[in-house]
Amino acid sequence: MKNINIFGTFAALFVGLPVAAHAAYPVYTGYNGQANLGRVATQPMVYQNQNAGRTVYLPTANGNVIATNSVAAAQPTRVTGALPRVGSSSINAGRRYYQSEDFDRLADSGLYIGLSAAYTLSVMGEMKADYAGEEGAYMVPGAFQGASLMKDTIIPFQLSLGAAINSDLRIDFSYSRYANISYPQTVQTSDGSGGYVTATGTGGAITSNATLLNLYYNIDSYTGYLAGGSLRPYIGAGVGIALNTTADYVVYDGTFYSEGDPLTTPAGDPTGVSDIEAYHNGGTNEQLAFALEGGVSTELGNGMKLDLFIRYMHMGKVKSSGSIVLTQTEWISDGSGYYPGEEGFPTVAHYTNWTESANLSTLDIGARLRLQF
Repeated sequence: MKNINIFGTFAALFVGLPVAAHAAYPVYTGYNGQANLGRVATQPMVYQNQNAGRTVYLPTANGNVIATNSVAAAQPTRVTGALPRVGSSSINAGRRYYQSEDFDRLADSGLYIGLSAAYTLSVMGEMKADYAGEEGAYMVPGAFQGASLMKDTIIPFQLSLGAAINSDLRIDFSYSRYANISYPQTVQTSDGSGGYVTATGTGGAITSNATLLNLYYNIDSYTGYLAGGSLRPYIGAGVGIALNTTADYVVYDGTFYSEGDPLTTPAGDPTGVSDIEAYHNGGTNEQLAFALEGGVSTELGNGMKLDLFIRYMHMGKVKSSGSIVLTQTEWISDGSGYYPGEEGFPTVAHYTNWTESANLSTLDIGARLRLQF
């Protein structure tokens, strides 16, 4: 009997505690766990086609559920042109995406070959004799006070082979040829008394073949694209070897140079020289060369790009071989005191290691066509 009473007591507690708890903490009648999640048990969330929007069920204050249509989901929008700035506050409906080949259509990529032609605006260099301080140098035409190199119509061509390292940096090897750079037609040669006289020069065309390793960097990240996005500015520099050749040339000096007083010079002794003609052997030498370039690139389509540039090219020294064959007319005294005496016979002399040289630089403007692979 006691066991039954104990069992009844536990049963009463088991049933009565929830009832008491309910009385102390009443349930909120509007609460619906299903609705709180945005759906009801009898009417689940319904999604419509994105183009037509979607239906969303929301709870109200009285516990009912209402249905509403959301704004139709915007489709991704294809955008080309400049990327928005970092931290931009502009908000556009829909998701935007970018295609690199459309946005950065001027970016360099892959291998390329290039061919350029330019026009030389200026040739910088002054031909001087390396033996100007030698004793008796006036007897060897070419002891220049200084004679600027001349230019005819110079169209330097360049062939290049390179590759893009990334969208901003590219590297290439180039071969450039400069021709028709002229030796001065007149030079100032020493008169042997501290002054100079004018002599004429013929021949002596200068040619330079330069092979350079070049590095180019696009600077649009600093300047932005130009001309509405159609031009991309860049800078470049190169270093390498130039093979410079000077053709043979002749310098003629018709001045009479006195070597003694004909009134006191014994018969048979020289009184002077005239009609000096010096045959200068040209030469070829290797020199360190470098180039600086700036310009803009544009897209032509089908993998073709066009560079418009201005370039400074320094090709080092152009130099003769140092061999000069000199002919001149000797004048001798006849003992009568007659000036300048009698014309004698031509004499020939050979000088070695007497060179003329100049530092050669050019300023060019041109265009380069590049085919990318």
